[in-house]
Amino acid sequence: MYIDKIINLKLKKMTKTLATAGAAILATASTTDAQTKWNFDASHTKVEFTVQHLLISEVTGNFKVFEGSVFSPSEDFTNSDIQFSVDIASINTDNSDRDNHLKSDDFFNAEKFPKMTFKSTSFKKVDGKNYKLAGNLTIRDITKPITFDVVYNGIANDPWGNTKAGFKLKGEISRFDYNLKWNALTEIGGAVVGEIVEITAKVELDKEKAK
Repeated sequence: MYIDKIINLKLKKMTKTLATAGAAILATASTTDAQTKWNFDASHTKVEFTVQHLLISEVTGNFKVFEGSVFSPSEDFTNSDIQFSVDIASINTDNSDRDNHLKSDDFFNAEKFPKMTFKSTSFKKVDGKNYKLAGNLTIRDITKPITFDVVYNGIANDPWGNTKAGFKLKGEISRFDYNLKWNALTEIGGAVVGEIVEITAKVELDKEKAK
């Protein structure tokens, strides 16, 4: 009789533990299922950068090849998980000599480090259409935190039944932080290429359809 009571108590305890674990698994699955996946629409997205040249002007370039995705748990995209990467070899500044220099070890070393990547750590609404996107940016073999100011332009449906969302992101980095080290000087001592690089992305997302 005493042994039966012990066995029954152990069985009840095991049943309760399994029920708790099952509830946790279901809650996690429910959270995952509730997320909506959005993909970068490459034909309507621009990933650009601007850097000062000779202290008197600016050079603007872009990356032709990139990909990214957003997993959103809410309609206003708060707390979304955002990640993207660009193909360094696709850099374009409308000057082939300059592009080749940027791909060299003086800057990106595209052969050894072919991708620049970003992974979000938070995406928070500030007010109205304004958000802050924080995350980790990796260039070459160096990863550092960065924060983007983001404007959310809303959602629209195109004529082919696709749901789109639009954003504009803007942030800055010091290129020296990422070992983009080339630093020739002008006759008066100023840098040929500025230290601060402004990154701008005009992003259109395409909502992934249920399969």
